[in-house]
Amino acid sequence: MLGTGNAFAKKYFNNNALLFRNGFTLLIDCGITAPLSLYRIGMPLDAISAVIVTHIHADHIGGLEEFAYRMKFQYRKRPVLYVPDELAEPLWEHSLRGGLEQGHWRKLDDYFEVRRIREGVPADLHDGLAVEIIRTEHVPGKLSYSLLFNNSFFYTSDMKFNPGLVTDLVRNRGCVVFHDCQFTPPGEVHATLDELLTLPEDVQSMVYLMHYADNREFYEGRTGRMKFIDQHVRYVIADGKVVPAAAPGSP
Repeated sequence: MLGTGNAFAKKYFNNNALLFRNGFTLLIDCGITAPLSLYRIGMPLDAISAVIVTHIHADHIGGLEEFAYRMKFQYRKRPVLYVPDELAEPLWEHSLRGGLEQGHWRKLDDYFEVRRIREGVPADLHDGLAVEIIRTEHVPGKLSYSLLFNNSFFYTSDMKFNPGLVTDLVRNRGCVVFHDCQFTPPGEVHATLDELLTLPEDVQSMVYLMHYADNREFYEGRTGRMKFIDQHVRYVIADGKVVPAAAPGSP
């Protein structure tokens, strides 16, 4: 986890992550603090195989401008960018164009090898790694997607409480869920802790909390069967279990 904090957290970095599979390294979102967090764990940008973005809030895409410039001019590479099909145009027009457009470089494809993915159609990212994007509710009128990896690991990206979806993924597909968590109500754009605590205990046991505020310590021991995940910790997810693994930055 490059970070586990919410959009305004100062103690924790933006809720972005690296996913490793069979020699492939996927950056899940690239928020404002992502370049600094990658530096802190000793992960060079050119070691990242691809980036996937979920929506266009700054804590999820605010570091893409630096990433694009450094990959282009420092590493002389055009990195792979996986983007939901309907999000590609807004990502460029509403977020990245103002900083990246110059000279002959006037579109998203000038900086990235753009690979569009469609909702409901699993995309093979690498040998042994597939993703399905699922549109989930966040801010009204704004496109936002959560990620289902290998039909076994569900990574929410800032979604309102959807107990039916989470329960189905856990009970019928055996998924582990990394879920964003807002500590205080109302849950207008995120699931709140109180809402998540209404999930059945067997479902809670498969839910791990992220995207939280700086006062996390106040809620330790108050999360039912759910557990917090920590920034700058690598986890192994297998057979329905989540366990801390190697130190950050290790192969």
